[in-house]
Amino acid sequence: MLSLLAMLWVPNALALGCGDITKMLDANVPAKFVVQTIQESGSKLSAEDVRCLVKAGAPEDVVAAARGSGTAAAAPASSAPATDAAAKPAAKSASKSEQARAAYDSTEALGGSRSGARGGKRSLEDQAGTEEEAADTRDPDKLEQAIRAYQSKKPLQSSQLLRELLKEGAFPQKEGRIQYYLGASLFDLGLYHSAQYYFIEVVKKGPSNPNFKFALPKLVEIARYTGDDYDLARIVAKVPVEEFPRQARDELYYLLGVRLYEQDKLSDARKAFGQVSERSPRFTRAKYFEGVIFNKQGKLKSAVKSFTEVAKADVEAANPRELAAFNQLRELSLLNIARVYYGIQRFDEAKSYYEMVPRESIYWPESLFEGAWTNFMLSDLNLSLGQLLTLRSPFYGNDEFVPETKVLQALTFFNLCEYGDVDRILNEFDGTYRPMNQELMDVVKQYSSEEGKKLADQAYLRYFGANPRETLLPRAMFSRILRNQELAGLVTHLELMEREQELIRQQKATWKDSVGEELNRVIEQDRERLTRRAGLAMLREMTTLSNYLKNLTGQVDIIRFEVVDARRVDYTYKMQNVDLNDTSSRLQVDFATSADRIYWPFNGEFWKDELGYYYYAEQGNCR
Repeated sequence: MLSLLAMLWVPNALALGCGDITKMLDANVPAKFVVQTIQESGSKLSAEDVRCLVKAGAPEDVVAAARGSGTAAAAPASSAPATDAAAKPAAKSASKSEQARAAYDSTEALGGSRSGARGGKRSLEDQAGTEEEAADTRDPDKLEQAIRAYQSKKPLQSSQLLRELLKEGAFPQKEGRIQYYLGASLFDLGLYHSAQYYFIEVVKKGPSNPNFKFALPKLVEIARYTGDDYDLARIVAKVPVEEFPRQARDELYYLLGVRLYEQDKLSDARKAFGQVSERSPRFTRAKYFEGVIFNKQGKLKSAVKSFTEVAKADVEAANPRELAAFNQLRELSLLNIARVYYGIQRFDEAKSYYEMVPRESIYWPESLFEGAWTNFMLSDLNLSLGQLLTLRSPFYGNDEFVPETKVLQALTFFNLCEYGDVDRILNEFDGTYRPMNQELMDVVKQYSSEEGKKLADQAYLRYFGANPRETLLPRAMFSRILRNQELAGLVTHLELMEREQELIRQQKATWKDSVGEELNRVIEQDRERLTRRAGLAMLREMTTLSNYLKNLTGQVDIIRFEVVDARRVDYTYKMQNVDLNDTSSRLQVDFATSADRIYWPFNGEFWKDELGYYYYAEQGNCR
């Protein structure tokens, strides 16, 4: 029957158009047969044909088939022999969105520039030129109605109208404009992830799309809010710098610098950071990265100069969150200057910079620990032990994961010839950290293969999901893991998506069952992708921590060996001096103290105002 209908209504397959299809529908030909006829005809229906079918009230599947016939390219004949379908299982086909993302990732540049849209590169969807040609034309009535609703502060109404236009495919040459206003409507509703999805679709079309210059700054704003700029950074790397919109240029140069830095293109990254204006909120962060790059390149004077500029900078923050971020950057710069001086063994200068980090800083425990190492190198062992005591206090012990304190404490007591204390500390290290490292190694190994990496979302949910499994890993370790900015941004982003879905559930049924249904589909799809990214970031941090603990374990074994050797020397000395009398009980020890300070004995209780001021009075047993 199908072939007869096709012969009746389509005498020439190449001539199939809206009129032919509507005739079939008017003759009550079932929609599935009409769809099959379109697919078998080989015709490529135009956008005008699609609009004609929508206007004529054609069934949705017929419109979809017509739209697909115009965009799908004919597959070239393969020269390879056909394979037996039963010989091996068919590979799981990628979803449409996965295919689009793969195409996007493999593309080095987005679209063409505005100046060369007709003769240069095309966008991923190959529509940038078409939209530019239509940019000056009047919007169709339905689109104008939707835009007026947006401009009238009616984002629910506008988003519903715009979503219907996208679903119908009524105005393909205006797709970027529809997507931009749909993103803007969702942004006004506080649905930032959903808005980001549509803005990215606009930006993918390239700079020649007239809405590109408006969508990209919106993506910058959303990334600042979510703290997750991964997708934006991927986009920036594909955009020619001359096409950066003026209002977002500084942010985009900064993100380009970060992307180049991650690729170890240090000189190019520094050039990108150098393009960030001094008036930009990103300037101090760009200057900080400049210091990091100089340090990696061995240009230590330049590194110290850049970090000093950040430490001395005086900026006006737009809100408390930005002020806190800047203060942390300033404190981190002081820490890095100290590290540079420590690295070149200028310990006195390193000590002075460690002491500049404020006590209320989140980096103060870190500066205290590294300062303890500095005092150890300066042979001020009692001050070093006092600083380590602060880090073991309840104020920091549960929040700071610094297992190296045990190693430094053992080394210090070893230098004081207190071998019993060294044994005790090393046993505490083994009992606490070896089981932790075993769990880390097991988890990392489980997800280390290519197949395992595809299941990284399960690793993330194991520790951060709604029902986390029991673990030996302490809260302090996860606090340290979450200092990874990529992972912290992803955690925030995933939480935002949950709140977004709750907001969608609160809307009226008419909107929730149309626009909301589509947004939930996008969120669920992206949740899987973001959770996998979070799992991979977490596993990278766990790998780093596992290697760190493995290194410390090696140091512990060396110290234990040195203790055995030192005891052997001590026993030999005593055997050779059997007439040596122990006169230590008769010694009058004078604990001299500074005249401008009052010293109180430590009774095991920690007081916050005493933290950082502890000082041991250990004389040691070295002969």
